[in-house]
Amino acid sequence: MLRRILQGRPPTLATLPMAVRWAVLLGLSVLLVAVLELFGLPAALLLGAMAAGILVAVMEGALRVGSLPFALAQGVIGCMIARSIKPEILGELLVDWPVFLAGVASVLAASSLLGWLLARRQVLPGTTAIWGSSPGAAAAMMLMAEAHGADVRLVAFMLYLRVVLVATVASVVARVWVGVPEGAVQSAPWFPPVDWLALGATLLVGPGSAWLARRLRIPAGAMLVPLFLAALLQGFGLMTIELPPWVLAASYATVGWSIGLRFTRPILAHAARALPRVLASNLVLIAVCGVFAALLSLVLGIDPLTAYLATSPGGADSVAIIAASSEVDIAFIMAMQMARFLIVLLIGPAIARFFARRLPPSSAAQTAEVS
Repeated sequence: MLRRILQGRPPTLATLPMAVRWAVLLGLSVLLVAVLELFGLPAALLLGAMAAGILVAVMEGALRVGSLPFALAQGVIGCMIARSIKPEILGELLVDWPVFLAGVASVLAASSLLGWLLARRQVLPGTTAIWGSSPGAAAAMMLMAEAHGADVRLVAFMLYLRVVLVATVASVVARVWVGVPEGAVQSAPWFPPVDWLALGATLLVGPGSAWLARRLRIPAGAMLVPLFLAALLQGFGLMTIELPPWVLAASYATVGWSIGLRFTRPILAHAARALPRVLASNLVLIAVCGVFAALLSLVLGIDPLTAYLATSPGGADSVAIIAASSEVDIAFIMAMQMARFLIVLLIGPAIARFFARRLPPSSAAQTAEVS
């Protein structure tokens, strides 16, 4: 192994027993998640597991997550998103729907155009750039992209690079604007008291309906069916969505491993070459959303920080944490974020198909070259 490192080749896990390789993957995941949590990065659980999966894949670990565990984990994530769809947010949407529609349309138009330009210039293949530029919840967009044929590895690369950028910029803006103190938001305990009856109902609705959607072959159904079913039941007061951190951690790890373990050296090389232009695209999108926020503030009299956080392109969970530590209109912010997520969820595939039909044939053919 030392000789391989000195020769510039990564160590291999291929000669180790399967159980040892899984132990290496688990150990790397715990280490990387701890490091990311230490730096306060968003989506640390999923990013750490994904990064560990990439390392093991590059070291020839030859591990794979089965399609059934992957689908069940998507069901849990669907319930997690449904938990955010509160009645007060829906009420805010109904009252100010023209504002939300205009804000969402502006961000969606900008992100779609940037994705189309990246695809047209063959920075990323096919519809990958279009899905990767989607301003919805990163985990949901990643799973939707895979269900509609995009390269989920490169989509994940784009989306989570933007999540980190958006969270960093939003944190700096909030800190400069209102002086949010360090450590204002405490992380939740890993093993809080659990309502076991509610947890059982959540797992029945989430992973249970995800399993059914998988059997029925519903596109992206493993996440979408639990999301809408859980949101509906919660909205009518028929269930309480209970998801303790350890359940979410297991689900995020499953999804992160499933994607990370699919990476190859050619894919990593392609991502590295695309990094400068993808980084520039994300920064342009963040700046454009800042301009929309300024217009929103000037025209409607909304305070600038509320407008900025509401229009931030993605990272809704990170924006929620920042908003909770600032004197802003949290309901308005989360309503805008949720409206954009729901609209992208509904029309995202149509947008991807619309722009894909306007790409040169060479852009679609590029997918095979980086596989």
